[in-house]
Amino acid sequence: MTDSTNLYKVVDIDVVETKEILEEVYSALKERGYNPTNQLVGYLISGDPGYISSYKDARKKIQTIDRSKILEVLLNEFQGNK
Repeated sequence: MTDSTNLYKVVDIDVVETKEILEEVYSALKERGYNPTNQLVGYLISGDPGYISSYKDARKKIQTIDRSKILEVLLNEFQGNK
């Protein structure tokens, strides 16, 4: 055990939460037989939650995150930033 204090940024917590929700939504869409990538792209472009199934509350979960935050996380992952 160390005596140092760990610091957590709100931004880091947002990123972790966004990744978790994306994984849950992706999994739910896949389980229902949808192509998760196509459905998520449709949602991100249009903003229409109808692209996301309500199975396992996926639609409700994805709507808790601002679409721009989702894009930010996806682009950072693409670039290799964590």
